[in-house]
Amino acid sequence: MLTCDLHVHTNFSKDGESSVEEILKRAEEVGLDAIAITDHDTVDGATRALACKTPVLVIPGIEVSTKQGHLLVLGVTEVIPAGLDITTTVEIARRMGGLLILPHPYHRWRHGVALRRKAGMAIVDAVEVFNSRYIVGSANRKAAKIARRLGMPCVGGSDAHNAKFVGFGRTFVDAELNVPSILKAIRDGKVSCGGKKTPLRTYTRQSLSNTWRRIKRITRRVHLR
Repeated sequence: MLTCDLHVHTNFSKDGESSVEEILKRAEEVGLDAIAITDHDTVDGATRALACKTPVLVIPGIEVSTKQGHLLVLGVTEVIPAGLDITTTVEIARRMGGLLILPHPYHRWRHGVALRRKAGMAIVDAVEVFNSRYIVGSANRKAAKIARRLGMPCVGGSDAHNAKFVGFGRTFVDAELNVPSILKAIRDGKVSCGGKKTPLRTYTRQSLSNTWRRIKRITRRVHLR
């Protein structure tokens, strides 16, 4: 049984705080067998990680910003355009051979697809039912309840934006230690998941920082007009 963190950001994400090397070092320290690098709308972090010497298996990926919310695509090293309808994004990702995971689907403040598209779970391969960045956990519980009702594979991830929190969300996969075997096992539902909560003070600080960053971007656009 392999221990994996399927949702991790590096500083190639605009809100990421740690380098690829720091992320991989931490993954080794906390005993992960594999880690998915899923930066926002870029595969540069994943590509960098694949070139690093590390005992931890790197699963390349991307977290795509669709019109309806975020979508994790694992097993790809090409950029998928942001801002498209999720149906179109799914079509592109499947042509690439990617594994599709719906992250934090019911989180109101973090681009949860299921809040905007009720059938969102039906078009992916697995659902993230444990995301370590939460306040009370109700969004995780709702995702788990509905995913299990639909017979969807349930996975977990830290959604770490800092190396300190890599491994806080984990997926246990019955597979060989290689990317194709892990992705197939996830599709086949040979998984379980769990973890612990990212400290509230860290989650709050990162959320406030992201909000301030968005406000500055909006203000800059207004001034440019």
